Amino acid sequence: MNKLKIILPLLFLSFSMESFAQRDDIGNYEYDKEYMFGVNKNTNGGLIGGFVFKAGTRIDDTQFSFWALEFSNVKNPKETRYSTVVGNSYIYGKSNYLYSIRPQYGREIILFKKAPNHGVQVSALAAIGPSFGLIAPYYIEYAVNRTETVTEQYDPELHQSQFNILGTGYLFEGLGESKFAFGGNLKAAISFEFGVFRANATGLELGYMLEGFTKEIPLIPTTENRQLFQSVYFTFFYGFRQ
Repeated sequence: MNKLKIILPLLFLSFSMESFAQRDDIGNYEYDKEYMFGVNKNTNGGLIGGFVFKAGTRIDDTQFSFWALEFSNVKNPKETRYSTVVGNSYIYGKSNYLYSIRPQYGREIILFKKAPNHGVQVSALAAIGPSFGLIAPYYIEYAVNRTETVTEQYDPELHQSQFNILGTGYLFEGLGESKFAFGGNLKAAISFEFGVFRANATGLELGYMLEGFTKEIPLIPTTENRQLFQSVYFTFFYGFRQ
């Protein structure tokens, strides 16, 4: 039994090393296409700020062009989350969500390439594109009296008692009642990529995003609302290349 405990790890290690050695793309970072998926965190978002898909094409040894599509939840900086008397949470004063869909076109320049079999690739990138905003109502569950509750969009004229708020509506409730806002966005970032294989990539993108709409977005009716939003963000991404 003791011999078996020693032999099994050695066999597993041998198999792993053999599989690693058989990869013909180790240390080979030449590629023409890349497809990346990312999860975003930003100063205008929540725990998860949004999701990103990017498709890139080689121009020359150090430059790539890319198309990207981002989906993000944009918040007012003054949003504060509170707990209700029944243990749920809500954002007091919030009347609308803002979901932003951002098609983008951009360029990426490789500043530092990876060393063979290890290292980090560092790139600078910039992108610009239109923004399509969906302004969806923010629903709350409100106690009208001791026996009756209603679930409806928050209205500061109707829902004046903070203690009568029992929670929020379900995710994406009222999305079908959304209003539309048009705008544009641009971003600049530094990308750090890790890994030793050409066929896949893992990394981190750190950047700045500026986004504007043609009208103010009434996220919190009782405070200053904006039509221009700026944020700092980071995106964890994973993808593959060919």
